[in-house]
Amino acid sequence: MRQLALATALATTLLSAGALAQAPQDGAGSLGARISPDSLRGHLSYLSSDLLEGRATPSRGLDLAAEYIAAQFRRAGLEPAGDDGYFQTANWQYAQRQPGDLALTVNAGGATLNVPHGGASAGFLDPLSLAATPAVFMSWKAALEDGGAANGKVLVVPAAPVPGAAATLQKQLKSKPALILMVDRERRHSRSGDGWLIDPEQPVVKGAPPVVLLHAADAAAALEKGGATVAASVKPPQVRPVKLRNVVGLLRGSDPQLKNTYVLLSAHYDHLGIRDGEIYNGANDDASGTVAVIETAAALAAEKERPKRSIVFIALWGEELGLLGSRYYGRHPVFPVKDTVANLNLEQVGRTDDSEGPQVASVTMTGFDYSNVSDYLRKAGEQTGVRLWKHPKNSDMYFARSDNQSLADLGVPSHTLAVAFGFGDYHGKDDTWDKIDYDNMARVTRTVALALRNIANDSSKPAWTSVPNAAKYLEASRQLHGGK
Repeated sequence: MRQLALATALATTLLSAGALAQAPQDGAGSLGARISPDSLRGHLSYLSSDLLEGRATPSRGLDLAAEYIAAQFRRAGLEPAGDDGYFQTANWQYAQRQPGDLALTVNAGGATLNVPHGGASAGFLDPLSLAATPAVFMSWKAALEDGGAANGKVLVVPAAPVPGAAATLQKQLKSKPALILMVDRERRHSRSGDGWLIDPEQPVVKGAPPVVLLHAADAAAALEKGGATVAASVKPPQVRPVKLRNVVGLLRGSDPQLKNTYVLLSAHYDHLGIRDGEIYNGANDDASGTVAVIETAAALAAEKERPKRSIVFIALWGEELGLLGSRYYGRHPVFPVKDTVANLNLEQVGRTDDSEGPQVASVTMTGFDYSNVSDYLRKAGEQTGVRLWKHPKNSDMYFARSDNQSLADLGVPSHTLAVAFGFGDYHGKDDTWDKIDYDNMARVTRTVALALRNIANDSSKPAWTSVPNAAKYLEASRQLHGGK
């Protein structure tokens, strides 16, 4: 812990406490002048450095990042709002198998394929011993409609790029396979060291068939052709306690009544960690969003006049594993959900090289027309010269794929802001800090700061609209506020 504290302190002192950018050539005024490309670069080059080893959940690098973010909140003068200073702590467990604890053999067409260590992973606690058993490959639709063809067999399905897919399949299956193999050739769900988190609040699905993720391409191809058998031996994992921490700071509002209502600005600070010996630094995803939260907090805290509502700044863990940190906050809110008027969540705000073409002086938002939050951002963008736009497909499609979803499900108008929905190094090892457009990132961050301040100063609060895709969130809001 001493080394952790020293490393964090050293990184913090590398940033000049008194440095302000030259006044930007936009309408952000003194607030914008406090948001500097150089300061953004300084924060981001540390959070996405090799020292932090990709910020996997859980990891030493993630802990270093949490300490650094807390140090910046402390430096800005935010009130600590967690159960342990700035930290909201989840006491979970981490399970991990060692090499040799999982053995998988596929026999197809007379050939025997032994899946190597790392070619498959299993996220269950009980041991498994399965003799050679016929395998049947199905699409998800066919598997969910199957009335018994997979009974006692190995059910092989494609892995779905959705968190919680395995549990969903376990709950909805009508048949009773001996084992489920989810083919995951792109390693979407791979975990460093074959480890996984155990949430003590989530019930275990009793009697559910065990699920193994298969990453080995040759074994996957053989199973997809059909006519194969699978044998498996899985030993129990080692289990240890872990502390996972959201970092939460409060800028208390100035209005006697409105200060007891809250606007949240969030971003996730975790990434993918180390894969196959390579560090996945996650500069744009999502060190950029985290740094924009840090810089916005410092800028607003330095203003002479506090906003009327209180503003909560929160860095979230475990987004890459299925919105885990924000889901935890939703179950254990630091501030009452019914008094939380909006959540702006930041993702990928540093890169302008969108896979569909450059995005300079522009920002987009998920669930664009689900609420009137877009009105605040559009007006702020008019002052800073940043265009707010709706992607015709991704705006709706990506609404549920980031941490805004956790509060949206509870009825709070919540959206994710991004500059680029997709970019060439997305979830790749080359998403590094030198590829960030810091001038553009500063302008986008100024836009966020202005919109956040305007929401906090408005006596009216953001509301869901009546568009069909927002219907369930509008209903959740009515339930949250007693049917109103």
